[in-house]
Amino acid sequence: MTLKPLVGHADSRSRVSRAIREGRLPQVLLLTGPAGVGKQRLALWIAQLLYCERPGSEPCGACRSCRLVLGLGHPDLHWIVPIPRPKAAEPDKQVEEAAEAIAEVLAERRAAPLYVPPDGLSAHGMATARLIARKAALTPVEGKRKVFVIGEAERLVPQEANPEAANALLKLLEEPPADTTFVLTSAEPSRILPTIRSRAVPLRLGRLTDDEVAGFLAAHLDPAPAPAELGRTVTRAAGSIGVALTQGDEAQAAQVAATAYLDSVLSGPAARFERALAQGPWQARGDFTGMLDALAETLDDAARGAVGVAERRAVPAALRERTSPERLLAALGLVAEAREAAQGNVNPQLLLASLGEDLAEAL
Repeated sequence: MTLKPLVGHADSRSRVSRAIREGRLPQVLLLTGPAGVGKQRLALWIAQLLYCERPGSEPCGACRSCRLVLGLGHPDLHWIVPIPRPKAAEPDKQVEEAAEAIAEVLAERRAAPLYVPPDGLSAHGMATARLIARKAALTPVEGKRKVFVIGEAERLVPQEANPEAANALLKLLEEPPADTTFVLTSAEPSRILPTIRSRAVPLRLGRLTDDEVAGFLAAHLDPAPAPAELGRTVTRAAGSIGVALTQGDEAQAAQVAATAYLDSVLSGPAARFERALAQGPWQARGDFTGMLDALAETLDDAARGAVGVAERRAVPAALRERTSPERLLAALGLVAEAREAAQGNVNPQLLLASLGEDLAEAL
């Protein structure tokens, strides 16, 4: 199968296209914006336009190079995705394992282009950094340049103590080979190492319109959703195709967990601590961070409702009574801090206990 069409972002596409035609495209570009709005898909579109044999304002989509990119088979395009930490002990074998893991993910995305984000434990570790450096040193196979798309760049090596590969990657981004373009993407650019961020030219993407999300879902979901369900999905997606695609069982479970946690926060100290102790003590990512994300979305909707803006999802009745937007926004900030802390080596039980106390005071 081939990649699904890129939707929206007409202004950003026009700016990039003009920069390519005029030879002004930065060698290191950082695409930022909300999760699921198509940052990595736009990065692949940029690669396609760079390789297109009949380029215009858009890739032609029909030439050999365009077809190779759309099928994720162009030998000079390297889509680097977060992967689990390699198990091998030797650095060379770690790089081999990382290459195999990335290849497996891309094979899955060829088969099912409507993919969901990797789990919270996947990252760009030392092995990935070394793999990028090795590939960047090679001569292009078919095109005139190599393109590296580094998805979710906020997961890039800052959590690892050994700075060797990170420093090598920093030098590579600071002085990239003349035949190499790097396109990094991130929904949380503040979590990218400042030294990496400073070497990239940012381009922020906004949310898609409801019509763009609805049109994409109607055209590419199989089976196509019924009109009523499509409308609800689009409303909850809030301009993000990625969010719309993940509104399945996992998203529902995260929302249920977030609602239960809010109930415990608002029910007093005993309920708060009981809920914290019920949390698994070691797993600080994956389902846990999904619950925090759903909690943030619920507080955001409650704040919207408090100022008269239509809510995108149901808000617990107990939370509706906290009608002060200032209190709800303060609570939202606390959840954001906890979400960031959850990416490190933290005990989720302690984090939830502390967050519960802070939220109870804020609300």
